[in-house]
Amino acid sequence: MSPGTMLPATMLPARHGVARVISKMGLASRTQAAQWVRAGRVRVNGQLVQDPEHPVRQGLDLLAIDGQETGAVRRIVVMLNKPRGLVTTRSDEQGRETVYRCFAGSGLPWLAPVGRLDKASEGLLLFCNDPSWAASVTDPANIRRAGAVPAKGVDKTYHVQINCLPNAALLAGLEQGVICDGERLRPKSVRTLRRGLKQAWLEIVLDEGRNRQIRRLLAALDVMVLRLVRVAVGTLTLGALAKGKWRELTPEEIESL
Repeated sequence: MSPGTMLPATMLPARHGVARVISKMGLASRTQAAQWVRAGRVRVNGQLVQDPEHPVRQGLDLLAIDGQETGAVRRIVVMLNKPRGLVTTRSDEQGRETVYRCFAGSGLPWLAPVGRLDKASEGLLLFCNDPSWAASVTDPANIRRAGAVPAKGVDKTYHVQINCLPNAALLAGLEQGVICDGERLRPKSVRTLRRGLKQAWLEIVLDEGRNRQIRRLLAALDVMVLRLVRVAVGTLTLGALAKGKWRELTPEEIESL
């Protein structure tokens, strides 16, 4: 639709800041988009704008970046086998290496993490260029607002090496959960995967996205985490994907999430 086309007010798309619209189109993060606007790289309907909050109607107003008209890009979802020791952020104030090291030279467009894994954790981590889709995966409130039956988030499965052999009391304590810093930490399920002489591996399934939930839960029960690997998100499994490698999800895998 060309700029200036008249529509009844009830049919007009809502106005949003231009930086937000660029982000929702999957072209950049909101922070990066705001930097582009302030740098004079963005025009709306042919006019230069330098305020990231300049109101725009997505799908009605024409946006151009560096003289090139923009359109919504194809949704891309990527899964990475995150190595231990990398932080889940685009840039780190402390100068630590980030997960984006794994995408160096890939030619991928801007992608944002869908959820997080802390520096010491490893395994399946998703990235996407569609903020709305990412929110639907990470925030179960979006499902409720859409009118569906109230639900938890997508199941996330972890394999966790601990510094002891779990007995019935420990497993019962994990299943019951704990109150930590005013939050109820309780997994969806727990089972023992394998036992060694002094250590063991547990499989823990979460359906909530609380910060460092497994580490805090086990610490409250005087158990130390030696390794923590996310092996599945919903029906999507890490499989044979090598450490530090990534692959793009198929449309069927995206739909399953």
